[in-house]
Amino acid sequence: MQRVWVFDTTLRDGEQSPGATMTPAEKLRLAHQLDALGVDVIEAGFPASSAAEAAGVREIAREVRRPVIAALARATATDIDAAAAALEGAERARIHVFLATSSIHLRHKLRISEDECVERAVAAVRRARRYTADVEFSAEDATRTDVAFLCRVIRAVVEAGATTVNLPDTVGYAHPAEIRRMFEAARACVPADVVLSAHCHDDLGLATANTLAAIEAGARQVECTVNGIGERAGNAALEEVVMALKTRRDAFPYETRVQTTELHRASRLVALVTGIHPQPNKAIVGKNAFAHEAGIHQDGILKERTTYEIMTPESVGARETSLVLGRHSGRSALSQRYKALGYELDDAALARAYNLFKQLADQKKAVLDEDLIAILHHGTMESAPQRYRLRQLEVVCGTRQAAARVELTVDGREVASVAEGDGPLAAVFASIDAVADHDVELQELTIAAITPGGDAVGEVTLQARIDAKTFTGAGAATDIVTAAARAYLQALNKASHARTLEAAELERASYLWGV
Repeated sequence: MQRVWVFDTTLRDGEQSPGATMTPAEKLRLAHQLDALGVDVIEAGFPASSAAEAAGVREIAREVRRPVIAALARATATDIDAAAAALEGAERARIHVFLATSSIHLRHKLRISEDECVERAVAAVRRARRYTADVEFSAEDATRTDVAFLCRVIRAVVEAGATTVNLPDTVGYAHPAEIRRMFEAARACVPADVVLSAHCHDDLGLATANTLAAIEAGARQVECTVNGIGERAGNAALEEVVMALKTRRDAFPYETRVQTTELHRASRLVALVTGIHPQPNKAIVGKNAFAHEAGIHQDGILKERTTYEIMTPESVGARETSLVLGRHSGRSALSQRYKALGYELDDAALARAYNLFKQLADQKKAVLDEDLIAILHHGTMESAPQRYRLRQLEVVCGTRQAAARVELTVDGREVASVAEGDGPLAAVFASIDAVADHDVELQELTIAAITPGGDAVGEVTLQARIDAKTFTGAGAATDIVTAAARAYLQALNKASHARTLEAAELERASYLWGV
């Protein structure tokens, strides 16, 4: 089976997403995760763009040793020299030179002739070869370049020493048939040992399809980003390309060395660092990628996973399949969820619970464990007793690690706790956890201003998995940290109430059956 190299450009092209700028420390952290992911090449940055960028590339080159570390450079001596200097400490270095080749770019941006374009490209590759034998040349806007001229450029840069030739769909304009024709023409005009690379943008939503078409036509390197982030509509998503190759080996008899169980972790880290989260329905790594709400789908999944899942969540490092309980769900999913919560319902109990569940599902987008417990015990979580009450909160944060001191009333008794965290909210939650006797995993947290102005009231809503069950909490205050503490405590109060309801039910059953 032929191998496809994975060239990750999350740290370079991905960072060009508006608002996705990363610090050198954040880039290094991501580079280590990309190393764990098993990508072949990490494009660490564009050293000539700034001193900070050059320093970031230099640090990655020193610390991340297994993959090839690439640095981008325009076809100029100063850019190439800057890239070479930043890569000096790399175990395996690549200089990635690019120059536009389409008539649109030559005429309007560069204002040079085709002959001048070829001369510049050749000179750039030759200069890069002074520093390393691994030189990649990218023909910017290749898909809008005349094919005959593109082949002329390709032959010239290969003769000058380029070992990889990248043919980007820079503006996401091409469709798969055009990509195939271009790569077939390129493959015919270069030696077999020259690697052809595909770099596709997603302006028309075709980046992954175009990348796969390029592989079929002879490309043996794919340039991608985690979560598909990047300029404008982004790049081909690494996770989509890799899992398409893995899942459809019948159609694509190629393999990569990516450790797919690290995909979800890489996605989460990119989202954390950049603040750009994939949409819920994003393929492979989206929140709903392995979630099912329709009753027919849920019933099929419970009987045989392959009825509605072509890959497992475990294969990409995600949580187990999620059966979302909503208005489209059926009895099978409801019964399964109750079993997971520790309840074996007979037919009559399930019928009653299902009837109340459907009534509630018509009013809510999703029914959580707290709702199921309330349904079963004829209670309501909104009126849960406040076992935990906030008395006072003090937080210190800034350039030092955040620390929080909370004073709570627990079962009428005053207690205090101090803890640290990566930020003020993490510190507050940690200090509450030190007092509360629950196992808590925060799943979602949303902050919103509910009144205008500088003294706006902020509302925090959150969802947490507490003692293996899901609960929600909400809190409001002019201070958002206080609002978050109140939301967290509300969720804990619901969990505590659920525990009380369950204990009462167990005691009742024990009395009836003499167990």
